[in-house]
Amino acid sequence: MPKKKSFIQQFWKEKKMVGAMAPSSRFLAEKMLQNINFHSAQVLIELGPGTGVFTDKILKKMRPDAKLLVFELNDNFYNSLKNRITDSRVILIHDSAEMIEKYLTENNLMEADVVISSLPLANFPSELRDAILQVSHKTLKDSGIYIQFQYSLQSKKNIQKVFPLVSIKFTPLNFPPAFVYTCKKQL
Repeated sequence: MPKKKSFIQQFWKEKKMVGAMAPSSRFLAEKMLQNINFHSAQVLIELGPGTGVFTDKILKKMRPDAKLLVFELNDNFYNSLKNRITDSRVILIHDSAEMIEKYLTENNLMEADVVISSLPLANFPSELRDAILQVSHKTLKDSGIYIQFQYSLQSKKNIQKVFPLVSIKFTPLNFPPAFVYTCKKQL
């Protein structure tokens, strides 16, 4: 219950940056990760992990030689993840998702196989939302995928402007229910 209490506190404190009142369900996590080829993925990026529900599941499925760059801007969530996650494959970053390129370069990584985002895009100013979508697209391999969940279809047009192929699945078994966007960089 401490994770849920912390999540609710952060939601009320920073509604523009924390998009949910409760951590994601296992049903949402399964839908978010189902299209990732964990056997071949070497560089994964997670944006806005919150309490780390997806992070924990990603780590269980990742290759032993893969890297996971985790971007968390919220101080409380970042510190919690820093104290809890000790896996050497994780590069925990206390910075904005707009800075993906900088941290890939700093860690001698060229491109990502997948970007997994829990960021509340609909809450962001359009410039920030567009910058995050553009840098996510730019840093993916040609065969890469971008996976995003949202609680509405409000960001659909923005995502479709950047990614040529977008499929959307609904996850009713989450609070609140969510839409999972799986986006390919190329057709």
